[in-house]
Amino acid sequence: MEGEVFGLLGPNGAGKTTTIRMLTCLVSPSDGSGRVAGYDVVRDASRVRETVGVLTENPSLYERLTAYENMDFFAEAYNLTNLTEKEARIKALLQFFDLWDRRNDRVAKFSRGMKQKLAIARALVHNPPILFLDEPTTGLDPESAKGIRELMESLSRHEKHTILLSTHHLEDAERLCNRVMIINRGRSVIVGSPDELRDKIAGEPVIKIALVRVDERIIDAVKGLEHVKQVAFDDSAATLAVTVDYAKSATPEIVRSIVHADGKILSVNVQRPSLEDAYLRLVKGEST
Repeated sequence: MEGEVFGLLGPNGAGKTTTIRMLTCLVSPSDGSGRVAGYDVVRDASRVRETVGVLTENPSLYERLTAYENMDFFAEAYNLTNLTEKEARIKALLQFFDLWDRRNDRVAKFSRGMKQKLAIARALVHNPPILFLDEPTTGLDPESAKGIRELMESLSRHEKHTILLSTHHLEDAERLCNRVMIINRGRSVIVGSPDELRDKIAGEPVIKIALVRVDERIIDAVKGLEHVKQVAFDDSAATLAVTVDYAKSATPEIVRSIVHADGKILSVNVQRPSLEDAYLRLVKGEST
């Protein structure tokens, strides 16, 4: 889907990098088939390469060349022959990635984060509709990683590039991805949105309620509700953990019963597993 960020998750050796290399026609598949933008990765390899941009696990830049020279070299490789259009494209990308002022510096002088930005800019020089990014934030300091995440958000939401993101950083996938696929030993375990994966392993929902105080009247009022399965309370923290069969319908009933029992509510939260929880449970289940 245009503008979608699709995450590819899995343990080391699961096949994430190999999958990207096959889909971008860097290696040929030994079996099976694949299509990118409607093109077969074996029969239409040249059309696939024209359609995609790729950041491999290593930036693969020419460090003796300047940032501009790297961009110019790859623009030529993608047959951007019109000088005016090529120069305008390179300038626009280097400005977008905050590298224009460093365009004449050799890449060897760049930080890891700057190299990652330049490598992504290089992958976009021919304006491909689909972008493959393999571990784009690995090895970066927190500030540089944040910058790369913000760039991915901008590329998908505003520039409408479709992105396949391979990552070990589940917080990146949770924040950026519309859908994810978990793979293990070269096979798909599950595909869905982060919410769908969390729901897959969530079990019965738990509503956590913080109050000014908890007393027996409040506890009895909550226990008597139809959708409530179990009530646990912590006197020291003045909290209730209420297990229910369906959070959407149970939550307003619980809040109403507490208020009627003269309880003063500070916060209400439906506890849900993180994408990391879902990932670990699903991968572990696949491995057993």
